[in-house]
Amino acid sequence: MSTDLADLLGTQETAALEFKREARDRNAIRKAICALANDLAQVGGGDLLVGVDRDGEPVNGVDTSDEALLTFTSIRDEGRILDRPSIVVTVEPYRGKPVIRVRVNAAHTPPVRFDNVVYVRPGPSTRAATSDDERILTERRRAYDTPFDVRPVVGGKLDELDLELFQTEYLRQAVDPTVLAENHRPTEQQLASLRLADLSGAPTVLGLLLVGVDPTNRIPGAYVQFVRYEGTDVGGAVLDEQELRLNVINAAERLESLLKGHLRTRLVEVSGFREEARPNYPFDALREVCMNALMHRNYESSNAPVRVAWFDDRIEVTNPGGPFGQVRADNFDRVNDYRNPSLAAAMKSLGYVNQFGRGIGRIRAALARNGNPPPEFLIEDASWTVMLRGAA
Repeated sequence: MSTDLADLLGTQETAALEFKREARDRNAIRKAICALANDLAQVGGGDLLVGVDRDGEPVNGVDTSDEALLTFTSIRDEGRILDRPSIVVTVEPYRGKPVIRVRVNAAHTPPVRFDNVVYVRPGPSTRAATSDDERILTERRRAYDTPFDVRPVVGGKLDELDLELFQTEYLRQAVDPTVLAENHRPTEQQLASLRLADLSGAPTVLGLLLVGVDPTNRIPGAYVQFVRYEGTDVGGAVLDEQELRLNVINAAERLESLLKGHLRTRLVEVSGFREEARPNYPFDALREVCMNALMHRNYESSNAPVRVAWFDDRIEVTNPGGPFGQVRADNFDRVNDYRNPSLAAAMKSLGYVNQFGRGIGRIRAALARNGNPPPEFLIEDASWTVMLRGAA
C-alpha cells in the first residue's frame, strides 16, 4: 500500500510543495514547475499536487486518466521551460483521495526560465525572481556543469557584443514586454540574467552567437558558407559564394534575402483553368532547415561552418555535429535533444524555430504542399546533412 502524500509531504504549502485545485490554468502549472526546478530553498526540488485546495484539502472529481497525465509530461518537452525540467508524474493518494503528483527535481543548471522569465518559491508562493534571486541561482551553477553554449569566454570583453542590437532586437523580440517594462536593471545585469554574459561582464558563447560583433573571432566555425553551383555537382561553375560571419540575428536576416534571391517560381495548375505561382523550394522548409542547422550544430569542437550547397536539382545543408544525447540515426524524427539548450531557447523566443521536436515534420509538410519530394537525411557521427530536391 502506497504512503499517503499528506503524511509524506505535509498538508501546508511550503517552498517545496504547491497545491492546485485543477490544471485548467496551464501557465500557472508551468510557473510552478519552473519555480520548483530552480529550488531557491535548496531542498532538492519539490512537488506540485493537482487536486488539492489551498487549505490542504483534496477536491472531488480530479481527472487522473492517462490522457490527463500526458498533459503534464508534455510540458517538459514543449520548449517553454528551459533548461528542460526533470519531472515525474504519478497518481497517488492524498488524504485518501487520488491526486496528480508532479515531482520536480532540482535543476543542475539554474536559473530555469518559463518564457524567458525566472520563477522561484522562496516560501509558500510562486513569484518572478528578483535580481538577487537570479544572482544566487547563477552563482550556484558551476562552470563544469553547464552546457558549452552558456560558458563564459575566457578573456572575453563586453565590447565584443553588439549592445545596440541586444537592446533594439534581442530584448524587443525575445523578452516579454511587460517584464521588460518593469526591468530597470543595467545592461550588464540584463546580459547576465539572459546568460549572454557572466556576472563579471565576460560574454558567454551564447552571447557571442546571438549578438556578437564577430562570433568567429572566438568561435572559428560560427559562420554559414553558401555556394550556388551551376549543374548538379561541385565540379560545376560557382555562380555565387558567400560567407556569413555574423551573429544569429544578422545571419537570419541575410540568409532570408540570399535564399529568396535564388528561388525561382513556376506556374502550377491547381484546378480547371486556374494556375498559381509556386517556388521551386518552399521558403518555410529552407528556413527551418537552416535555422535548425545553426541551433543544433557543434560549436565546441568543430571549426567547420554550416554549409549550404545549392545545385540545379537540389539543396544540401550540412552542419557539423551528429546525433546528440537521446537522438540516434534511427529515431531522429521522433526524439529530440539539445546540444545547445540555451541557444535553442533563445532562437525559439526570437521566432526562428517553432515548438521543439516539430522541425522535421514541418519541413516534410512544407515540401509536400509545394509538390517537392520528401527530404533526405544523411546522418553521420560528426555531421548531419539535409537534402531538399526541387519540385518537378
